[in-house]
Amino acid sequence: MLQFDEIVFGPIRSRRLGSSLGINLLPAKGKFCNFDCVYCECGWNKDGLNDRHLPGVDDLREALEAKLSKCIAEGTPIDSITFSGNGEPTLNPDFAKIVDVVIEKRDKYYPGAVVSVLSNATMLGDVNVAAALRKVDNAILKLDAPFREGVLAVNRPAGPWELETVLRNMESFEGKFVLQTMFLKWDEFDSSKHVAGWMDIVRRLKPREIMVYTLDRETPQKGLVKFSVEEMTELVRPLMEEGFKIQIKG
Repeated sequence: MLQFDEIVFGPIRSRRLGSSLGINLLPAKGKFCNFDCVYCECGWNKDGLNDRHLPGVDDLREALEAKLSKCIAEGTPIDSITFSGNGEPTLNPDFAKIVDVVIEKRDKYYPGAVVSVLSNATMLGDVNVAAALRKVDNAILKLDAPFREGVLAVNRPAGPWELETVLRNMESFEGKFVLQTMFLKWDEFDSSKHVAGWMDIVRRLKPREIMVYTLDRETPQKGLVKFSVEEMTELVRPLMEEGFKIQIKG
């Protein structure tokens, strides 16, 4: 499984974001997430319990300053500074303050780059997290299934999780976010069988952009099957014809 052992890593070539400099606000040698997705490139939560340390604001500031200075000196292009890493970045208690630091350093070194956050949207009810996500260029919020049982099967949330609560919190962004959805099929779930319900949610939320993608790396759950770009394109074609901006990555 893939693991990010630095606070700032890359840049790496992202299917969706181009040359992406990663920000890992989670443990360097563990995993910290309130989802346990069957497709997670970082593996199962139970296998990442050895390290519980979360970097703070000063840790991030020092690491980011050093990395951006180096990238500038070497002429390395950066399209996006992206919060991702070993779990859910908004779980870090310093997330909101760190967003401010990242925006400040982006403006200083790479003003043409965007700041992106890959999030499972579970922390949108926290006013500080929501306010921070409204400051970034790309708040990329996950929704893999249009019904509760599907989320329980694919994302395996820890603790209470209610779809309607998440959708209402997403609605509060008034479309100023990117909706990200994984398309996959296996014994317990098949995205193609539930795409109509998912499209109804898209119409309700009206995100400014949609990222539809499929499996690309090793997954902890065996037996998962990816979709082709052609299959995904056909599945989401009604939304495309309605004018939604959709990025499809195989």
